[in-house]
Amino acid sequence: MSTLLEINGLSKSYPGVKANDDISFAIQEGEIHALLGENGAGKSTLVKMIYGLVKPDEGTMVLNGAAYTPAKPHAARASGVSMVFQHFSLFEALTVAENITLGMDDAPNRKELSAKIRSVSQDYGLPLDPDRLIGDMSVGERQRVEIIRCLLQNPRLLIMDEPTSVLTPQEVDTLFGTLRKLSADGVAILYISHKLDEILALCDHATILRMGKVVDTCTPKEETAKSLAEMMIGGELEIHAQTEFNPGADALVVKGLTLMSDDAFGTSLKNVNFTLRKGEVLGIGGVAGNGQDEILAVLSGEEKVEAEMVRLNGEAVGQMGPNERRVKGLLSAPEERLGHAAAPAMSLSKNAFLTGRIRKKLAPGGVMKSRRTNRFAREIIEKFDVRTPGIHVAAKALSGGNLQKFVIGREVLQSPQVLVVNQPTWGVDAAAAASIRQALRQLAADGAAVIVISQDLDELMEMSDTFAVLSEGRLSKQQPSEGLTIEEIGLMMGGDLEGTHHAEA
Repeated sequence: MSTLLEINGLSKSYPGVKANDDISFAIQEGEIHALLGENGAGKSTLVKMIYGLVKPDEGTMVLNGAAYTPAKPHAARASGVSMVFQHFSLFEALTVAENITLGMDDAPNRKELSAKIRSVSQDYGLPLDPDRLIGDMSVGERQRVEIIRCLLQNPRLLIMDEPTSVLTPQEVDTLFGTLRKLSADGVAILYISHKLDEILALCDHATILRMGKVVDTCTPKEETAKSLAEMMIGGELEIHAQTEFNPGADALVVKGLTLMSDDAFGTSLKNVNFTLRKGEVLGIGGVAGNGQDEILAVLSGEEKVEAEMVRLNGEAVGQMGPNERRVKGLLSAPEERLGHAAAPAMSLSKNAFLTGRIRKKLAPGGVMKSRRTNRFAREIIEKFDVRTPGIHVAAKALSGGNLQKFVIGREVLQSPQVLVVNQPTWGVDAAAAASIRQALRQLAADGAAVIVISQDLDELMEMSDTFAVLSEGRLSKQQPSEGLTIEEIGLMMGGDLEGTHHAEA
């Protein structure tokens, strides 16, 4: 294989931080090259420079033997570099073809484009109907749209950022088949993922970043997930033993929960039933868009339902709002960390105050106590290893993983009786994810009841005592996690809610 992209001494600084420091490595034609690193290691800044979103302060790039200096993504695409982002940029009210047209620099007429979409999507095992509305598609199907949009421009380098975070196991297998076919056709893939088992199975080479610098390279197939994680963190990865499951009394009982979604593309909840006991971690799996946001909104009190549908420690709370539920010990952390879980422009100190005011007594008599609030913010940063210059930094200035640690830490340190979290380690590196999972497990071991909603099945199997799947707003029977296979769960996520034969918990 010949070299496709050569990166020489790329550096990029922002006020107070050097995001990339003298980065050099090469990507070969047709290889699947992993880019690994903890949150804040510099991965996002690097790929933004490759894709023309950020201009480097120093260094050069060579693509196909010629100097490569993309001023904008348009120039990158014209040079054969495409990117599938972690967050999709699709309009739900438009069709597949209409969305792809918007993302193309020189789109053909609609008939020709539709034929190309069908042809290319079939060739790469990602079949798409160009006339379908995006709003009617699953998250996995939406990702296909983003990939096909890139492939229609005949890229030589495809950058993929956390591409499997919202896919079922079967969809992951399909995606891997597509990437291997692209690789065989000579397309190079720069692959970013915190799922190290994927890196081991898929990637030919890996470059590891730490604190903005290249610290190691390796051949993943010669490594283990643990050794990759230790290269990323520069030390030994601590592995905690699972605590024994000894459930106590009922903490949260949901019975006959039904909620019509106000969102045209939302998911209505249909007769959801489960019982969560003290000391228990209930894992709720499912492909994104099957009612996860709605069930969290109901449990947090953002959406009110009939009082008896939700009972906390025997008390009907379905008509109570979020603050009333916090007083009684029911806390939550939503999936959208920037904007929903945290106010972007507010400091970390003020974000700590937003949800900690009641349980941490940060405003006795209605007046905010700054010292007490600052002390709480510092406690979160220290105990959850949030990488930040200080408590007065705005939430939006943190990397996604560090903000996630702050949000989860803020709720855990309020000693909830019941904690509901949606995607607790989404976009978080291996070491930080292990720390968050351990904190949630310890919370349950100390007697709290925890619900973890996640699309990461490995995470759910590692953490949960009992397990259920959300599909089209319906919840499967709650059952012991032990003994469930990934294949069985994948079928349940696809809608076969009665596909397993384990006893109900």
